[in-house]
Parts: sequence; C-alpha cells; structure tokens
Amino acid sequence: MSHNTFGHLFRVTTWGESHGPALGCVVDGCPPGLALTEADIQPWLDQRKPGGSRFVTQRKESDTVEILSGTFDGQTTGTPISLMIRNEDARSRDYGDIAEKYRPGHADITYDQKYGIRDHRGGGRSSARETAARVAAGAVARKVLSAGVTVRGAVVQLGTKTIDRASWDWDEVSENPFFCPDGNVVDAWEDYLDDVRKRGSSTGAIIEVVAEGVPAGLGAPIYGKLDAELAGAMMSINAVKAVEIGAGLGAAMLEGPENADEIRMVGNAPAFLSNNAGGILGGISTGQPVICRFAVKPTSSFLTPRRTITRGGEETEIETKGRHDPCVGIRAVPVGEAMMACVLADQLLRDRAQVGQR
Repeated sequence: MSHNTFGHLFRVTTWGESHGPALGCVVDGCPPGLALTEADIQPWLDQRKPGGSRFVTQRKESDTVEILSGTFDGQTTGTPISLMIRNEDARSRDYGDIAEKYRPGHADITYDQKYGIRDHRGGGRSSARETAARVAAGAVARKVLSAGVTVRGAVVQLGTKTIDRASWDWDEVSENPFFCPDGNVVDAWEDYLDDVRKRGSSTGAIIEVVAEGVPAGLGAPIYGKLDAELAGAMMSINAVKAVEIGAGLGAAMLEGPENADEIRMVGNAPAFLSNNAGGILGGISTGQPVICRFAVKPTSSFLTPRRTITRGGEETEIETKGRHDPCVGIRAVPVGEAMMACVLADQLLRDRAQVGQR
C-alpha cells in the first residue's frame, strides 16, 4: 500500500522525486477520443513552474511535459497516459549541510521514522516539486470535464494580508505574481513578502478554488461524498493544513436560517439564493459553483536558525540555504485547480457509470 494513486475511474499515479532525473504521472481511465497534445498541458505547468518572479524559488525548470503513451494522432486512446517532466536544475549540493539534520516543520523526520531512509535532497518525495505531476494530470482531467466546466483559483490571503472580496476580479489573477484577484492589495503584498524574504523567513497563504458549470448530481452518499473527496484531495497537497467547503468554519457562527440556502424556481430549474453550502449538499453537487478553500503553511526551508536534532539524536541548530519559496502557497493555486479538476472528472465518470449521461 504505497498510496501514490488517487481516484476511482479517473486514476492518477504520481512518481518521481525533487532531485531525481524526472518526475511524472500515469493517468488511467481517461476516455478515448479526446484531443490531447503536450500543448494542452504545458500552459498549466507554466503557471506552476518555479522562477517566475522574485517571490518564488529561483530554481530554473522549464517543466516541459512529454507524453509517453496513451495518445495517437493527437487523441486519447483509452489506455494509460504516461506524462514525464525532466528535472533540469536540481542542485543537490545545496542540501549537503542538512543531510544529517531534520528541518523543523518539514517531513524529514517522519519520512525517516517510517522508511528508515532519508532523501535530504529537497525532501525527495515530500517536496512540493511533486505537485508538477498533479498539474499535468489536471490538464487531462479538464479534457474529461465538459467545456462548460470552468475551474479557477486565487490566493485570497497572504500571511496576515487579506483581499477585499468586493474588489474580486478574475482577470486580475493573471496580471500579478500572487494569483491575487484584488489588484488594490498587490503593492502591499509585494512589500510584505519582500520583508519576509529579506528576514530569511517564510509565510503561509489561503487559496480559493471555484468550479463553475458543475452539473447537479455528482457525488454519492455516504462514503463517496464530493466534498469529502475534495477535502482529501486538497489535504494531500504538500504543506496544506486545513480545508473549507463553502462557508466552511464560518458556518459554525451562523444560525440555521442564515446558513440554509433558500431555493426558488427560475424558468424550469431550481435556483439557490445563496451558496453557503459551496455547491454541495449531502455530498452531492447542487449545480451551483463548487467552492473550496485551503490553507498552506509557511515554507519549512528558511534561513532563520531553528533548534533541531540529528539523525543520531544529537541536539543542534539548522538553517536551510538554497533556493526556496518564501511562500509556497503562491504556486499552490494551479495545484489546487488540478486537484479540483481530477476529483470532478472522477466523479463525473462514476456518475455516468451509475445513472448514465446527464
């Protein structure tokens, strides 16, 4: 039970390490006859790749994807799709000083406790670099979803700095280095993260992912709930520590009449007057936008010295040099979008298997 695979009918297995020769994924269960080339996948990887601004790691990776199997003449064949991304700028020597030390807040100690083997080169499998394979898989998942389904994400909080939701503009997300939907706060965010970076520290973020055009009926009681699978998918992203659906934790502060999304008829279809449920009731999609937020903790590699121990149990201090994101949550936006797309694609195929084409 290695647990490197998720999904049921649309199944994704990721493989590879941060400083190995390559990483990638195998997507199984994709229907045949869908148009798919590297050009359909690359734009999503370009959003996630490092080196895009001074606010992310300066590791230089093109993240160029190669399709090794599962397509013919630009179409999916229904067989496993194997995708590979080569590592081009790994500098393992940057981690030589910490080969015997555990980074506080990182998975170094738990991986060693479980497997008895420590890949100190960027954390190996626990590195956020693994998420590139998820983004590639998410591009395939978007092909499975109907053209009317749109999955978009944004950073709604950077450390202690939040957005004004009244100023939300999806077009603004692609115009700044933070995937921020509120252009009015970008300058302040730049100053804030510059200060964090110069102090040799790091900070966290909250990302919101919204899927619009999702048909009603996806998900199933009791153990196939759409929100449960979304929560599990988002929590599987490295460094994620909390997930909310719809009103999330805020629902605990509402009274029943406030929280319950009232319903009216618009034409021949039901219409909800609010969306505290985040597009999901009883684990099944309502047809409203599916809204999910997740919190990413501060990057665990930073220059500020911290107390730790060695593999041999000696007490010491550690400071991590090399190239690291002062806020790894920024590049988590396309990863969250990919996981949303993969879960929805899997649920869509399972729904068709049970009740037929909607």
